[in-house]
Amino acid sequence: MNANAIVTRHLVVRGLVQGVGYRWSMVQAAERLGVRGWVRNRRDGSVEALAAGEVDAVEALVRWARQGPAGARVDAVDVNEPNDVTAADDLPDSFTQRETA
Repeated sequence: MNANAIVTRHLVVRGLVQGVGYRWSMVQAAERLGVRGWVRNRRDGSVEALAAGEVDAVEALVRWARQGPAGARVDAVDVNEPNDVTAADDLPDSFTQRETA
């Protein structure tokens, strides 16, 4: 795949990822990488994100997600293409935090 191609990935991160600055840190990482999308806590204790950008940038954000910020313990990261065709239409122009879902 062309490194400049635009891809969208849906992430669900499990472990100790709430209450440790995970979302804020992911926003910072995504902004550095030029990735658009959003991140939010989920009621089940996981963190969910939708990320879109150049292949290399999105892959770098996924690698970051597997580590997270200091204080986090990431047990698993599920990465998939969004199953909702309209998901890409719902992307903000930057990377933002959303309300818990």
